[in-house]
Amino acid sequence: MKYLSTRNPDHLVSLSEALRDGLAPDGGLYVPETLPHVDGTKFVGHSHIRYIAEDLLAPFFAGDPLAHDLGDICDETFDFDIPLRDLKDDTALLELFHGPTAAFKDVGAGFLASCFSRLNKGAEEPLTVLVATSGDTGGAVAAAFHGKPNVNVVILYPKGKVSPRQEKQLTCWDGNVRTFGVHGVFDDCQRIVKEAFADEAFRDRINLTSANSINIGRLLPQMTYYAASSVWYRKRHGVEPNYVVPSGNLGNVLACLYARECGMPIGEVVLAVNENKPVVHFLETGEYKGFDTVATVANAMDVGDPSNMERLRHMWPDVDTIRQKISAYQVDDETIRQKIRTGLDDWGQVWDPHTACGVAVREQLDSPHWIVVSTAHPAKFDTVVEPLIEREVTIPDQLAELLDRPDYSSELDPSLDALEAALVD
Repeated sequence: MKYLSTRNPDHLVSLSEALRDGLAPDGGLYVPETLPHVDGTKFVGHSHIRYIAEDLLAPFFAGDPLAHDLGDICDETFDFDIPLRDLKDDTALLELFHGPTAAFKDVGAGFLASCFSRLNKGAEEPLTVLVATSGDTGGAVAAAFHGKPNVNVVILYPKGKVSPRQEKQLTCWDGNVRTFGVHGVFDDCQRIVKEAFADEAFRDRINLTSANSINIGRLLPQMTYYAASSVWYRKRHGVEPNYVVPSGNLGNVLACLYARECGMPIGEVVLAVNENKPVVHFLETGEYKGFDTVATVANAMDVGDPSNMERLRHMWPDVDTIRQKISAYQVDDETIRQKIRTGLDDWGQVWDPHTACGVAVREQLDSPHWIVVSTAHPAKFDTVVEPLIEREVTIPDQLAELLDRPDYSSELDPSLDALEAALVD
């Protein structure tokens, strides 16, 4: 399997090169040259996602040195539960918050860390993993890479624009992890990352790579939980499920679409988005443009110019085709708050803001058999959730341990020059 740039179909690289580079030299994003058909019926007998992961991802690793390590990489990545919980009204919940930092991004981050530790084994110069985060990515990457030999991590997050507990998960790391609170919004952080990759001298000087969802290594393992949950749901209920995916930078929903294109039993795919409108605007008008970021209670989805839109439009250049493949519903903050407030009575569940956004969309859909993707544990958003439900949310053990650590972060102006100066210090 080779990987090509979204901006140059003739630029083909191996999986290891795509992982290592993160972004193509022309500024494009790497995508598989083809999406292989996978026989999902052979997954029916697999109760553990780890075995589904290895079978599903094997074609994407074909011909690459990492193929020999795929089994071990899957063992290391999928070492926590990813349950599919049936609720009511033909609705199930895919719980992606049982990993080290209680968010879905633990899957992609853990997978990349396992790959990078093998790719750079024995190298003279350490890799530098540069990450922009709107909340959960940075914490997941820090936890996955902390203490890994021959890899340094630099995390950029919008200062004051993430929840206190999210911030604590970003700032509690030392050693090979450095965290900077940027005076700006997430799109400023993402812009700095893109500028860093575009600056060849800077990129080479610090041996730069990325663990954001611009890196194809984030998307590949995320396909696995869509493949697994679709097979599990069909085995239980006899029909293929539809999905509601809370969406910001579009990496998670793109993984769902990749899994469906590979032949997994996935029906409709609906994006649940907050008051940030690039996706809804694009589907309504056929015109794509970035917008200023709007701060919402579902802050991990506060993205005004999602990077993975480039992959989506590369896969389906025609907007009418995209409209046939996905739809999107926008949910405002008050509706999200209301769904959190009534979650226990209506569903017997405490929702985080992003899952609440997905539930609000599910309740607008008449057709049966939906899986709502639950992307984070509500304890990560205590300042939003607890006043609405008028009780404390139990903190999972893995999150409680991180909250007790000291703060090692620094602050940063929103420019590549400021980052370069900080890294020299």
